[in-house]
Amino acid sequence: MSSGSLLLDEPAPGVARLTISNPGKRGALDHAILDRFASTMPELDARCVIITGEGATFSAGYDIGDLSGEVFADQAERLIAHPFAAAIDAVEAYPFPTVAALNGHTIGGGLELALSCDLRIATGTIALGMPPAKLGLVYSHTGIRKFIDAIGAPRTRELFLVGRRIDARTARSWGLVNMLAEDGRLADEAVELAAEIAANAPLASLGNKRVISAVLDAHVALDPAVEQELIALRRACFSSQDFREGVRAFAEKRPAEWQGR
Repeated sequence: MSSGSLLLDEPAPGVARLTISNPGKRGALDHAILDRFASTMPELDARCVIITGEGATFSAGYDIGDLSGEVFADQAERLIAHPFAAAIDAVEAYPFPTVAALNGHTIGGGLELALSCDLRIATGTIALGMPPAKLGLVYSHTGIRKFIDAIGAPRTRELFLVGRRIDARTARSWGLVNMLAEDGRLADEAVELAAEIAANAPLASLGNKRVISAVLDAHVALDPAVEQELIALRRACFSSQDFREGVRAFAEKRPAEWQGR
């Protein structure tokens, strides 16, 4: 099956736009797309970057549906632990502001990608969600930390422990989305917002983004032993029968039959 791609254009002076293109898989983040994020972000010199999707989906998250049975656990862990982490790191490390323009449903790793941007603007008809509870997946502590920083612990628990999708207006009220675009104007409003940001004083954009990041990071250090425990929990889930069953059931659109092992 063909890989997805990451399209790059410049819709306004000082603005770069990256578009996730994987139409056959609802914008799923495969190796090719993730590697392109990791290699492209450090090369950009725009004063604002827009990340968006195409069609009716921003991103359905990790592309784990086609992993082979024999090495499923190893492949799943490598996909999520390396290329996904490298892509997220590249987005977060970009020195100038980034904007996620959520043109369609934003699920799982796609939602973490959006949350890794500084701002999020969405069309009002989308759904957002984190399905790890439905897949048998233990999410990374670094990923969950982003959600706690953005929407607090109670809403993070609701997203991850219940696993239901929420609509765009709920996401706006939680602070998961910063603003909603008028019907049919998401692309235009995202470019207008990015152009306004790109026109700001560059040293202020660089400096204020760095200060915000440093202040958030200052109070989240984990005890090394606790961090290793959380990493071990996540690693163990990849080889569990429940994770394999969760992914299979999700792909087959049926209830999972959990075994607790």
